[in-house]
Amino acid sequence: MVWSHVYDPLSSPLFSPLVAMLPLVVLLGLLAGCGWSAVGAAAAGLTTALAIAIGICGMPADAAFAAGMYGAAFGLFPIGWIIVTAMFLYSLAVEAGALEVMKRSVTRLSADHRVQALLIAFAFGAFLEGAAGFGAPVAISAALLTGAGFPALEAACLALIANTAPVAFGALGTPIITLAKVTGLDEQAISAMAGRQLPFFSLIIPAWMVVTMAGWRGLAGVWPAVLVCGASFAIVQALMANFVGPALVDVVGGLASLAALALFMTVWQPRECWQHTHGFSTPASGGPPRPAAGSEIRDTPRTVAWAWMPWLFLSAAVFCWGLPGVKGVLDGKQISLPNGLPAHGILAPEFPVARLDRRVAKVPPATRERQEIERAVFRLNWLSAAGSGILLAALVSVPWLGISWRRAWTIWWENLHRLRASLVTIAAMLALAFVTRYSGTDVTLGLAMTRTGAAYPLFAALLGWLGVALTGSDTSSNAMFGSLQRVTAEQLGLSPLLICTANSTGGVMGKMIDAQSIVVSATATGVHRQEGAILRRVFPHSLALAILMGLLVWLQAGPLAWMVP
Repeated sequence: MVWSHVYDPLSSPLFSPLVAMLPLVVLLGLLAGCGWSAVGAAAAGLTTALAIAIGICGMPADAAFAAGMYGAAFGLFPIGWIIVTAMFLYSLAVEAGALEVMKRSVTRLSADHRVQALLIAFAFGAFLEGAAGFGAPVAISAALLTGAGFPALEAACLALIANTAPVAFGALGTPIITLAKVTGLDEQAISAMAGRQLPFFSLIIPAWMVVTMAGWRGLAGVWPAVLVCGASFAIVQALMANFVGPALVDVVGGLASLAALALFMTVWQPRECWQHTHGFSTPASGGPPRPAAGSEIRDTPRTVAWAWMPWLFLSAAVFCWGLPGVKGVLDGKQISLPNGLPAHGILAPEFPVARLDRRVAKVPPATRERQEIERAVFRLNWLSAAGSGILLAALVSVPWLGISWRRAWTIWWENLHRLRASLVTIAAMLALAFVTRYSGTDVTLGLAMTRTGAAYPLFAALLGWLGVALTGSDTSSNAMFGSLQRVTAEQLGLSPLLICTANSTGGVMGKMIDAQSIVVSATATGVHRQEGAILRRVFPHSLALAILMGLLVWLQAGPLAWMVP
């Protein structure tokens, strides 16, 4: 028997959303306000979500618990798999001493931590978001910033702030592609609309990062580099999104930003060098900024190339793994076994979640159909998952770095043991997100925002922000709220293209506060159990940027309507 969502279980437009909000309030309140551990806060939030889903919304108990188990499994694979393999590659680089060589090579380019954050967190992170997504940019860029000498907590926060503007085009445009399928709108039109919103924030985010870490004086001293970094990415992002499509926006934009900033730093350096440990320092006799401690060692170009090669392996692997053709082969869709059966069942087996698959249905206004049956299928695509591409890069790096296979095996198990608590935390966080999704309480919150009338363009972006904060994914938020956004836009006489795109572009600002990303950043920087401190640091930035995006959407619904394709 199919259970249909009930979006107003208390028959009150005020109390139903307030009750639906409780799991999120419990999670964030205990995590940021009460100093609870992330796993403890997630367990409390999950318990609250289950109680509301079963006791108030009327969801069958077995379906609610199955949703929690489904979310926990998804948290371990593919999300946890990315973290394990990325941190394994990072540990190999540390073991071989390659990370120190990388650190010195970046310092040679500029000893200034502001510039290093732009290079690693924004430019390289944007490339990783475009190629892989799903937590890889935060995990890898946060770890690299820590290795470059950034305080762990600061590295985690900067990686989260940087991973915003590129997210809508992440994983080769998956969020935009998903939004087009859900809403029935043209994929290229959505891409173009996003390309007329996000470039403004691609200019803002690098400056925002620098002000966060070094204040306004810090921005004043390095604004030319900030402009080169942000403008190069923004221009490519706008052109690719409007004239090519969503798939390669971040990949090309990230590489362009990385190359532009690196070249610019060969002809320009800030007058004052800023580092976390020393603050501002002025070079003697007007020379280049003094190098960081230990960087007096002169590495040969061959040594530098040796140290960076594992990360080139990584970049190539995650890019190839994201290509639809390659993914199809790795999933076994184009391969047949000797007996004629497709290899898909072995390379990417799918397991319908018992007691949940086809047991829950969306109903209007969350969908344009009379009833939309929800699928719940766990897909174990163990070969085509992004984490498997990262693992291949790590395995190729073992002999390249001169590490014995016996020692690599030991490092693997040490890495897995070190991450065990973080993996449990991620599983708990995703379990909470999936219970919220399948019980329909997320739509209850969304419907509360649709009652804002003329101000809805502002709240359309905030709804996307809420969706990503709840699910940890711009793709999931688009799948969850896309139809609702279109239905609301048509009822209010607004452009469905503008409002639906706002769900994705507003959603990117929620990426820095979703529980999954918080845990990933804490794990990558070795500050597990400080998730609450990270959340407190980044939440104001996330909300402020989401409101700014909402204001832009509101203007594009009025005086700037000419910007809508």
